[in-house]
Amino acid sequence: MITQGVFIADRYEIIDRVGSGGMSDVYRAKDHILGREVAIKILKQEFSEDATFVAKFRTEAQSAAGLEHPNIVNIYDVGSENGMYFIVMEYVEGITLKTYIEKKGQLNFKEAISIAIQVGRGIEAAHQKGIIHRDIKPQNIIISTEGKVKVTDFGIARAASSNTIHADLMGSVHYSSPEQARNGFVDGKSDIYSLGIVMYEMVTGRVPFDGDNTVAIAIQHLQEEMVAPSAYAPDLPISLEKIILKATMKKADRRYATISDMLMDLKKALVSPNEDFVTIVESDLGQTRVMTKITPEEDQSLSRRAAEALTFNDDYDDEEEYYDDDDYYDDDDYDDEDDEADSKMDRILTISGIVAAIAIVAILVAIIGNISGLFSFGSKKVTMINVVGTQYEQAVEQLGELGVKEDNIVVSYEENDSDDGTVTNQSVPEGKQFSLNDTLRLTVAGKESSGDSSDSGKSGSSSSSESSTSGDTVAVPSVVGLTQADATQTLSNSFITVTSTSQEFSDEVPSGSVISQSIEAGEMVAKNSSITLVISKGKEEVTYNYSIQNPYDGECTYEIAEIGKSGTIPKNGAINISEVKVDTLTVTLTYTPLYLSGDGTMKPNPNATETSTQAVKGTPNN
Repeated sequence: MITQGVFIADRYEIIDRVGSGGMSDVYRAKDHILGREVAIKILKQEFSEDATFVAKFRTEAQSAAGLEHPNIVNIYDVGSENGMYFIVMEYVEGITLKTYIEKKGQLNFKEAISIAIQVGRGIEAAHQKGIIHRDIKPQNIIISTEGKVKVTDFGIARAASSNTIHADLMGSVHYSSPEQARNGFVDGKSDIYSLGIVMYEMVTGRVPFDGDNTVAIAIQHLQEEMVAPSAYAPDLPISLEKIILKATMKKADRRYATISDMLMDLKKALVSPNEDFVTIVESDLGQTRVMTKITPEEDQSLSRRAAEALTFNDDYDDEEEYYDDDDYYDDDDYDDEDDEADSKMDRILTISGIVAAIAIVAILVAIIGNISGLFSFGSKKVTMINVVGTQYEQAVEQLGELGVKEDNIVVSYEENDSDDGTVTNQSVPEGKQFSLNDTLRLTVAGKESSGDSSDSGKSGSSSSSESSTSGDTVAVPSVVGLTQADATQTLSNSFITVTSTSQEFSDEVPSGSVISQSIEAGEMVAKNSSITLVISKGKEEVTYNYSIQNPYDGECTYEIAEIGKSGTIPKNGAINISEVKVDTLTVTLTYTPLYLSGDGTMKPNPNATETSTQAVKGTPNN
């Protein structure tokens, strides 16, 4: 596991982990070259070991890196290090739309449209560059603390769709189009379908199709009609309901032709929410109607009116503070009417985002308060830390800082090769959610002393703990031979921070493991001291150079079995072969002398052919 202080690509310093998904873990990091915070998404091991997936993942990520749009989380870099593959992205402070919906419940129609328009604009920019997202879902939509809506993971879903290990499928299948469920042709209309499902969830607080497994949900997308969103949101305007229904038609050709067409109707819904203007082909909702194409002038006018309609009368009493026409719609600020319409729409969407940001900040405060214990929403849960490898008393201290009471810790003892008092196992692994009302079981090395398990744990580990820590000093553990991740975690458990690493070749230490540490094991240092590690690059590959001379009085041929190479060596000539990974080559030389034929020409004499085979030693490259 990557921990705080680790450097990636000698550039990105890990600050903390901010999330985890089916495909990857996401960390906040500091880019020391450009001096900015970034998010780093690191592929999980099962994906990194699949060469086909990795190749497709890098291709798609690099393609998506060309996308630049205010409503898209930008990709800055794609790379790999020691078999670990990562993407460096724009860091957006905020929460996912999924969390926002879970905390707020149903969103009012104006807020839902505002979010949908911003998501749609990001999708539109991608579609214009031929990039289909394929995994639009609330978990991939981030609302920043400033209220800006951004879509993430462009291009990544395409790589995942070809991989059989799709651990995040359960979360994605709720929003997958019917053609994705049947592994059919996927285009921009699939993203439109997924956005329609996201809008359904925003206004109703639930997904239209759910089940116990991915297959059951996929079949519903293919065969079942969804309940109209107005059944759960009676006040939902007809225009928005029909936009959702049109976007989620099971046949792709009945949906919006492009995301731009859908954005047009979303703007109309802001201006005339109760007008039945949405055309649905072959629908049970009424007779099909033909809509005339809107001119660019009408489009600009619509954008302006949509911006002016974007207020929140039902939810906010201080509406005038945010939507003052004198402040935001002064015609003197614009010389061109077309620019005015787009500018107003952008500004009002941003202002509407501020309203959403207020709710987001409140939600974040509630979440942080719940984690810190300031507020209590049921049984408090924490993310479990790793205490394996630490002394029992030190483990209890660390768990106490997390909020785990010693009364909730049950200790069992076993004799093994570890030092007495060392925690060798914990019932809840690192990273898992743990309720503070539950019991945590620790296995400790050594024999149980008298008293209950909790007391014996303390007595059994006290002497060892005193030898490894004293006040504000700690003993440096040995991490030589451990993997970089395990070494970093072991040192972190001892309150020592890895600040930098370097790499060297080693014949004895496997690649990715620690060769040496800057502070010797057993040395007493102050808590939170810094240490540097030298990481093995594995055995340095030695290559050899060869020079093979022609010993015959004429041209000869050669064959080299080990490298499958053959050819001709001229008279008095030689061949030079470099960068060979074996130190000896078996070279076979064949020479056929020439004779003067009756017609006066020189011809080969196969009856006099000479062949020699020899082992040739190479010269190693330094």
